[in-house]
Amino acid sequence: MVYLFYARLIGLTAGTLVYLFLIALILGHRRPRLFERLLFFLILSLFAIYAGGLLQINAEIQYGVVPASTQILYKFLIALGVAFVFPFVVQAHVEYLRQVRKVRVPRWALIFAYALFLLPIAMVAISVGEARGHPTWGLMGILDAFVRQSWLIVFSAIAAPVFQLPMALTARQPTESGLFWFLFVSTTIFVLAWGVGPTVATIPLAGVLPGAVLIRYTLKHNFLEYGAQRNLVYALSATFLALLYLALVHRISGWLAPVFPPEATASVLLFVLIFLFEPLERVIGPALHRTLRERMDRTQRLSVELQTEARHGDLARLIARAENLIRQEFGLAAVRISIPRDPALKPLEAPGGLGHVARIPLVKDSIEIGLLEAASTGAFLTGETTAALQFLAEQLPAMADLCVLIEEKIRLERELAERERMAMLGQMAASVSHNLRNPLSSMKTILQVQLEKPDLPRGVRHDCALVLDEINRMNAKLSQLLKFAKPAAAGDRADAVALARQTVALFRHDAERRNLIVEFDAPVREIAVEASEEALGEVLSNLVVNSIEAQPDGGRVHVRLARKDGRLEICVEDAGPGISSEMRAKIFQPFFTTKATGTGLGLSIVARRVDEMGGTVTCESPLMDGKGSRFRVTLPLAATKVAEAKLG
Repeated sequence: MVYLFYARLIGLTAGTLVYLFLIALILGHRRPRLFERLLFFLILSLFAIYAGGLLQINAEIQYGVVPASTQILYKFLIALGVAFVFPFVVQAHVEYLRQVRKVRVPRWALIFAYALFLLPIAMVAISVGEARGHPTWGLMGILDAFVRQSWLIVFSAIAAPVFQLPMALTARQPTESGLFWFLFVSTTIFVLAWGVGPTVATIPLAGVLPGAVLIRYTLKHNFLEYGAQRNLVYALSATFLALLYLALVHRISGWLAPVFPPEATASVLLFVLIFLFEPLERVIGPALHRTLRERMDRTQRLSVELQTEARHGDLARLIARAENLIRQEFGLAAVRISIPRDPALKPLEAPGGLGHVARIPLVKDSIEIGLLEAASTGAFLTGETTAALQFLAEQLPAMADLCVLIEEKIRLERELAERERMAMLGQMAASVSHNLRNPLSSMKTILQVQLEKPDLPRGVRHDCALVLDEINRMNAKLSQLLKFAKPAAAGDRADAVALARQTVALFRHDAERRNLIVEFDAPVREIAVEASEEALGEVLSNLVVNSIEAQPDGGRVHVRLARKDGRLEICVEDAGPGISSEMRAKIFQPFFTTKATGTGLGLSIVARRVDEMGGTVTCESPLMDGKGSRFRVTLPLAATKVAEAKLG
C-alpha cells in the first residue's frame, strides 16, 4: 500500500539522519575512551542498515529497475550493519558498566562479549553455503543470503533491553535512570514492532526511537558530556537543516520537472530563503539569547561559589575546588590552575592529543601571577565557554588574594592566641616557681645539713638522699617549664658547629653510662646562624637528650650539621624503637609524652625555639626495619659579612 511505502521511506530517512547526527557528534567530541569508540561503531552499524535501506527505496523510486551495482552497494551496507550490530550492542553495554559505572565485570563475560565479534565470520560461512544452492550464485547471492540473517537484529533488539532494565533500576542519578528507562521502552517497542512482522513499515520508525532518545539526552541532559560543546551541536544542526532543505529542493524540482525547469525551481526555492531570515532570527534569536543568559547565570553562580570557598582561607583547597567545578560546568576533559605559575611545569594536553587546550593567564596589576589551562576532549571550545573561562580568569586573582589575606588573618589570630596562651602559661610558671622553689630550697638545705652529720643512721641517710634527688628532679622540671614559657633571648649570631660540639661533649659521659655511642659529624668550617646561643643550645640539648632517652638498652646517636640550600641543617638520628604516624602528629605539642617521668616539654621547646628563629623542624620515623628516628632542623644563616668578620 502507498501509505506503508511512504511510512517506510520516512522511517528510513529519519533513521539515517538521526544516526548520522550521532556519528558526527561522537566524531566531533573524540573522547579517547573505549566505550565511546564502541558506541560510535554501534551507531555506524545502525546507520549502515538505514542508509542501505534508504538507498534501496530511493533507487526503486528513481530507476524502477535498480541497477546491479546499486543493488550490490545497498546490500553490502545492510549486510555490514547486520553483521556487527549484535556484537557492538553487547560490547558497548559491557564497556559502559566497566568504564562509566566502574562495575567489576567478570572475566568470562568480557571473553564472551569479545567472542561475539566472531559471528560475522560465521555468518559469511553460512551465507556462502546458502548462496551455493541459490540460482544467483556469486557476490549478489552471498549478499542476499547475508541480508536474510535478520535473526542478529532480533538478538540485538532483545539483548539491549536485557542490559538496559537493570541499568535503569540501579542508576544512581535521575538523569541516567531516565535515559535507560527511555532506552528500555524504545528498544522494547522495536522488538514488538518486529514481532508483528518483518515487512511492516513501522519497524524503521521504531528503530529510530533509541537514536532519538540518545540525541535528546545528549542535548538536554549533557549525556557523556557531549552536549557541553554547543558549537558542535549548532554546526551539526545547521548542516542537517541545510541538507534537508536541499533534499526538499531536489524533490520538488523533480516533481515540477514536467512543467518547470529543475534549475529554475531550485533557484526560486533557494531565493525564498532570503525572506525566511527575519522569521528565523525572531525564532532563533531569543533562544540563543536565553541560552547565553543561562550560561552567564551559571558562570556567575560558579564565581559566587568560588568566592565563598575563598573565604575559608585555604588556597590549595580553592584551586582544587575551582578546577573541579570548572571542569564539570563546561564539560571539559581537564582543568589546571597554577598560582603561582611554574615555568618548569609541562603544559596541559588534551586526552589523546585530540582536543583543544585554552591557556588564559591570570593577571593582577598588569603582572601575570598564574595560568588557567582548560582542555576539551575533542571539538574546539565554544565562544561562550571561552568567554566564561576568561571571566573566571579575571576573578580568580582577586579570589586568591582574598584567600591569602584570610589565611594570613587566621594565622595571625592563631599566633596571637598562642602568644596569649603562652603568656598565661608564663605567668603560671612564674607563680609556680615562686611558690615552690623557695620551700624546695629550704628543704634541700636542711637535707644537705642532715647528710653532713656523721652519726646519722644509715636508713635515715638513705631516705634523705632519695628525698634530695626528688627535690633536684622537681627543680629541673620547674626550670624546663620556665624555659618553655618564656621567649628565647635575642641574639644576632651563634656559632652552630662549636655549640653542637660542646653539647655532644656535655652529654657523651651520660650516654656512655647507658651503653650509647654519640657520633658527631662536623663540617670543616664554622656555620653561623641568626639565633642566640641560648636558644640554639636548648634546641641541640633537647634533641640529644630525647635521642638518648629513646634508647634505654644502648644504641647510637648521630648528630650532623651541614649547609643545605642556603640554610643550616641539623640532623639528630637515633636507633630507638621509632615513632608511629599517630605519635608524630603530637610529639611537638606541649605536655605530650610517652615517658612515665617525662614532662612532655622537651620537643615542644625545640619546636617553639625553631619557630622563633625562623626555621623548621620535622621528624622522620621509622628509618629502617621499623626502628629509628631522625629529627631534621633547618635554620637561616647569619649575614655573610658578619660571619666572615668573626672568622677573620
